[in-house]
Amino acid sequence: MHFMNSVIIIFWVCLALIFYTYLGYGLLLMVLLKVKKIFSTGSQSFSPDFIPTVTLLVAAYNEEQDIEQKIQNSLSLDYPKEKLKLVFVTDGSNDHTPEIVTKYPEALLLHQSERRGKIAAVARAMPYVKSDITVFTDANTMLNREAIYKLVRHYAKPEVGAVAGEKRILSSGKDAAAGAGEGFYWKYESALKRWDSQLNTVVGAAGELFSIRTALFEHVPQDTVIEDFYMTLRIAQKGYKVVYEPEACAMEPPSANSKEELKRKIRIAAGGLQAIVRLKALLNPFRYGMLSFQYISHRVLRWTLTPLALLIVFICNLILALNGFVFYQLLFAFQLLFYACAIAGLMLESKKIKVKAFFIPYYFFMMNYAVYAGFFRYILGRQSVLWERAQRQNTAGR
Repeated sequence: MHFMNSVIIIFWVCLALIFYTYLGYGLLLMVLLKVKKIFSTGSQSFSPDFIPTVTLLVAAYNEEQDIEQKIQNSLSLDYPKEKLKLVFVTDGSNDHTPEIVTKYPEALLLHQSERRGKIAAVARAMPYVKSDITVFTDANTMLNREAIYKLVRHYAKPEVGAVAGEKRILSSGKDAAAGAGEGFYWKYESALKRWDSQLNTVVGAAGELFSIRTALFEHVPQDTVIEDFYMTLRIAQKGYKVVYEPEACAMEPPSANSKEELKRKIRIAAGGLQAIVRLKALLNPFRYGMLSFQYISHRVLRWTLTPLALLIVFICNLILALNGFVFYQLLFAFQLLFYACAIAGLMLESKKIKVKAFFIPYYFFMMNYAVYAGFFRYILGRQSVLWERAQRQNTAGR
């Protein structure tokens, strides 16, 4: 009986951890923001006269498919041309990417034949950046016209060190399971980032679109896997705020299929574990207070304890169900149904059949499987900093 009591306790503790990680933290943020609003005074306003100099930096490797559209999109941005500089780094590209960039005199091309990875490319480009603000964006993402202005207006406040934009997945009714799940995930993730920002600070930015005060740039270790996350957290660690700006949007189609999305998720998980080790000081709430609370709740649990808790909950639930506990037999049946939906989502995705009810369970399962795969990749040191162009769905006709 003592053993069963221990299993029940472990089951509920792990279940509570899972709930907190994926839903509870979001609910807690909403409550904290309600309380903060009661004690806050005034509303946020921006000065139209604050127009700092900006460099838009794009690191592109073999992006001939999208690079011309990216340049044209960058040139169409609503920001004073004399205050906006475009820099494209195409190191290692052996397709027509560099040649396409040279067609546009408005863009500075930096190219060398040696391929050393995105971090090295960015580090090589930074000495050419003399502007107040540096905006980083990917070659296969398109920005809304107001993106630059919406990002940089926050820097009128000296406590702001970085501003993250919003990643939006261009989905349609024809999307496969991975694509639809990815779109739903980013909508929820964007809401959490918005609430994090309103409460205190965003904990890490997505590389599709983020900006920093150029003076705060520091060289990232060359083997860092997710440099955008590491770079912005280092700025937060120094005491600056990382703001989330949902009106600055980076838009891209979803991953082409499950294989591509899983590959991306495993890389992020391996990079997340690497970042946790390197930023271990941020785990100390006595030193970093609210930043530590947000960092652990929003990021660390997803990449460490929660995926393990999912496995423990399944095993404990199975033990309790086999020992005749009717309530736990029902819970186990729900677990089996959930994972059956995930498997169905995988099978239907491969057949390109649209049943969105299966997309979220499938994407949830894939996210957590990626953490296990990323853990072993990180432990074995098999994650390369060299990046490959992710295959995305064709959005033509949308």
